[in-house]
Amino acid sequence: MACSMMKKGLLGATLGAGALYLAFGTSAPSYVRTAFHKFRDGAKSSVPVQFEIDRARGEIAALEPAIKDQIENLARAQVDVEHLDREIVAIKANHETEGKVLTALKDSFKTGDFKLAGNVSYTEDELKAEAKTRLDHYRQVKELLKDKEETLKARQKAVIAARVQLSQMAATKQALTTKLAGIEARLRMIETTKESNEFNFDDSALARAKSSVTDLEKRLDVMARTAEMEGKFSDTGIPVIIEPTRDVQKELDAEFGPPAVKTSAGDKNL
Repeated sequence: MACSMMKKGLLGATLGAGALYLAFGTSAPSYVRTAFHKFRDGAKSSVPVQFEIDRARGEIAALEPAIKDQIENLARAQVDVEHLDREIVAIKANHETEGKVLTALKDSFKTGDFKLAGNVSYTEDELKAEAKTRLDHYRQVKELLKDKEETLKARQKAVIAARVQLSQMAATKQALTTKLAGIEARLRMIETTKESNEFNFDDSALARAKSSVTDLEKRLDVMARTAEMEGKFSDTGIPVIIEPTRDVQKELDAEFGPPAVKTSAGDKNL
């Protein structure tokens, strides 16, 4: 059963890949990648901004354990450096004392006085054996001191680097927190502005509304102009008929008096 399902799945994948190849040829992988990126970008853009802010806040908060671990590591490194430094100081003191003893043995071989502390006399062979043992130990301690001093320098550098890294981590966390707070404040301002608007139009809707109002204004203007022109040029009164045999002028003179006669300047002098 499972084997059959796997075969069907492989067959389906093969057919799908074949169909893509037939449709797009060698460019099929590019189409697939482009489609995947568009799907991913679309899915990401659909996530609310507040959700992304909360996610970023969680990531910043996750830095706190790392900072605490860094603080603990720095404290441990500082303690190791202090202990190693004290150890080196003690070894150096013992090494210097050992050197003084070897110097005294060297002088004893020159003077022939084979007495050491407590005025105990030793034979020359005994002193040579003692000197050999002490010299070998002196040299071993010298190499040990060299190694420890190099280790101390390396640990001191590590402490400095850890301190710098801790400072940078803390500063970066603070900067990210401040920046995120600014982003959230800006989001609140944008949301407040959107809520304060009574109407929210996109550009296309606003353009359509303006066009509709403009069309109504034009329509009313045409209607008003038509009515005005009809009032001027339409024949709405009672037709006046004048009989051709009537002397309308005489009738007007009889009704309103004859027209005034114009006189010239010479006539006025007379």
